[in-house]
Amino acid sequence: MGRSAPETSRGASVASAARTRLASLGLTLHGPHPPHSPLLAVVTHNGVAYVSGQLPRIDGKITCQGRLGESVSLEQGIEAASVCALNALAVVEAALGNLDRIEQFLKVTGFVASSPDFAQQPKVIDGASRIFYDVFGKAGRHARSAIGVAALPHGAAVEIELSVAIAR
Repeated sequence: MGRSAPETSRGASVASAARTRLASLGLTLHGPHPPHSPLLAVVTHNGVAYVSGQLPRIDGKITCQGRLGESVSLEQGIEAASVCALNALAVVEAALGNLDRIEQFLKVTGFVASSPDFAQQPKVIDGASRIFYDVFGKAGRHARSAIGVAALPHGAAVEIELSVAIAR
């Protein structure tokens, strides 16, 4: 995970509770990394923000490629899930203007590129869940699925999508 003072995509410091907590944890939002057209990174509807799948990307490059149980270790997968979580927060902040608008994390779905015999997907996705809980406390707790797949976009080892309840 990147560790430095957080900045917005425009480079300006933001004084929000979530940003303060990110800074105290030494975490950096590397994005936002919006998807290609016609897709949207975040869609809001009836008080819920739905976040498109986020890959472990820093400076436009996938930081962890391959499959768990083959070329990617459990530790590397957990780290990749953490980067995905930070990228999800970056697109939410870009869409909502402030992470403090998040009232509650609802659902996190994690996809793990896995060899057929790899069965530790929940441990990998714990890397993302831990970020959300560490930054948002009780509001960061959520329902979750951790799914093993044969391949992910751009050869990424992990992808995270989520939904959060937002203040109107």
